[in-house]
Amino acid sequence: MPTYEFRCRACGHTFTESRPMAESGAPATCPAGHADTVRLLDVAGVARRSSGAAPAPAPSGGGGGCCGGGCCS
Repeated sequence: MPTYEFRCRACGHTFTESRPMAESGAPATCPAGHADTVRLLDVAGVARRSSGAAPAPAPSGGGGGCCGGGCCS
Protein backbone atom coordinates (compact mmCIF):
# COMPACT_ATOMS: atom_id res chain seq x y z
CA MET A 1 0.00 0.00 0.00
CA PRO A 2 1.47 3.42 -0.93
CA THR A 3 2.53 5.86 1.75
CA TYR A 4 1.66 9.54 1.37
CA GLU A 5 3.22 12.47 3.20
CA PHE A 6 1.11 15.30 4.59
CA ARG A 7 1.83 18.58 6.38
CA CYS A 8 -0.49 20.23 8.86
CA ARG A 9 -1.07 23.90 8.07
CA ALA A 10 -2.09 24.64 11.65
CA CYS A 11 0.97 23.28 13.50
CA GLY A 12 3.46 22.51 10.71
CA HIS A 13 3.78 18.83 11.65
CA THR A 14 4.72 16.49 8.76
CA PHE A 15 3.30 12.96 8.91
CA THR A 16 2.73 9.95 6.66
CA GLU A 17 -0.28 7.74 6.04
CA SER A 18 -0.59 4.45 4.19
CA ARG A 19 -3.71 4.21 2.08
CA PRO A 20 -4.92 2.72 -1.21
CA MET A 21 -4.15 4.74 -4.35
CA ALA A 22 -7.89 5.23 -4.87
CA GLU A 23 -7.92 7.24 -1.62
CA SER A 24 -4.74 9.24 -2.31
CA GLY A 25 -6.66 12.53 -2.58
CA ALA A 26 -8.78 12.01 0.52
CA PRO A 27 -8.22 14.49 3.35
CA ALA A 28 -5.97 13.48 6.23
CA THR A 29 -6.21 14.58 9.85
CA CYS A 30 -3.06 15.66 11.66
CA PRO A 31 -2.09 13.40 14.59
CA ALA A 32 -2.67 16.46 16.81
CA GLY A 33 -6.28 16.59 15.58
CA HIS A 34 -6.08 19.46 13.09
CA ALA A 35 -8.07 19.02 9.88
CA ASP A 36 -6.27 21.64 7.72
CA THR A 37 -3.62 19.49 6.03
CA VAL A 38 -2.09 19.32 2.59
CA ARG A 39 -0.56 16.35 0.79
CA LEU A 40 3.08 16.93 -0.11
CA LEU A 41 4.54 16.26 -3.53
CA ASP A 42 5.99 12.80 -3.90
CA VAL A 43 9.61 12.96 -5.00
CA ALA A 44 10.21 9.23 -5.39
CA GLY A 45 12.34 8.59 -8.44
CA VAL A 46 13.36 12.21 -8.83
CA ALA A 47 17.12 12.81 -8.74
CA ARG A 48 18.21 15.17 -6.02
CA ARG A 49 21.38 17.22 -6.16
CA SER A 50 23.05 18.07 -2.90
CA SER A 51 24.20 21.64 -2.47
CA GLY A 52 27.66 22.28 -3.83
CA ALA A 53 27.61 19.27 -6.13
CA ALA A 54 28.94 19.77 -9.62
CA PRO A 55 26.44 19.30 -12.44
CA ALA A 56 26.58 16.07 -14.38
CA PRO A 57 28.73 16.27 -17.52
CA ALA A 58 26.94 16.66 -20.84
CA PRO A 59 26.88 13.63 -23.13
CA SER A 60 29.69 13.70 -25.65
CA GLY A 61 30.38 12.34 -29.08
CA GLY A 62 28.13 11.77 -32.04
CA GLY A 63 25.54 9.12 -31.71
CA GLY A 64 25.28 8.67 -35.46
CA GLY A 65 22.46 9.80 -37.64
CA CYS A 66 22.20 13.21 -39.23
CA CYS A 67 22.39 15.21 -36.01
CA GLY A 68 25.71 14.58 -34.33
CA GLY A 69 27.06 12.02 -36.78
CA GLY A 70 28.55 14.51 -39.20
CA CYS A 71 26.66 13.31 -42.24
CA CYS A 72 24.98 16.64 -43.05
CA SER A 73 26.54 18.79 -45.73
